[in-house]
Amino acid sequence: MDYLYDGTFEGLLTCVYHHYYTDRAAGIYKREAYQPSMLQGFMEVETRPEEWQKVYDAVEKKISTYALRSAYRAFLTEDPGKEMKILRFLVLGFRCGPKVNSLHGNDAVHAIDELNKKVSFERERLLQFVRFKVVETEAGEEILYASIEPDNDVLELAAGHFAERFRHDPLIIRDAGRDKAVVAYEGHWYVTPLEKGRLPDGSSIRLAVSEKDYSRLWKKYFEHIAIKERINSRCQKNHMPVRYWKNLTEVSLL
Repeated sequence: MDYLYDGTFEGLLTCVYHHYYTDRAAGIYKREAYQPSMLQGFMEVETRPEEWQKVYDAVEKKISTYALRSAYRAFLTEDPGKEMKILRFLVLGFRCGPKVNSLHGNDAVHAIDELNKKVSFERERLLQFVRFKVVETEAGEEILYASIEPDNDVLELAAGHFAERFRHDPLIIRDAGRDKAVVAYEGHWYVTPLEKGRLPDGSSIRLAVSEKDYSRLWKKYFEHIAIKERINSRCQKNHMPVRYWKNLTEVSLL
């Protein structure tokens, strides 16, 4: 049977619950992306706390917290087959216990390892390529604001780093492709839906008076430290992929 869920990690764990207590899963798909088949029945799964929490607790107790974290990080990728890869990993984990974490030669474990590498690599890229601008609220308060467009849903994996690094500065990092953002201040952070051009209070984003000057200074500095005779465009694109340029101050100004 195919299981259709709401696209949340809790919804996926609910599907794992039904795999054990209803019928084996032939496939697990996000509800809006599913294409019905005449040869395969399907069931729309409602995300119920008592069901997903049972699976969550079982993974922690019978496998390990590390395995639960690995499954979650794999879920953050945009891999089209991630749901079944996670299911196969958890099924193996329930069978093998904590030692599943070291079975890197097993196909199910290897698949999760590869997905984890994807999100880890992109998180590191994110730490390097986030560029903040100073924006003002309607009340005149200044906030650090950045826009990103990662391939995978890694926003929250980097949130703690920026919340701590800019502990005394309120900041917002918006994932433009997913219309959500991290809002952080004084070391604390949370994720919230956020529309383009808006702040969490609903007001429009506007640059602080000094921001354009600071941006020009940064771009000028970036240009002046470059040694023209040693510019290597191919190497630059390898270390700073073109898909990130749209949101880099040194490449583009508002």
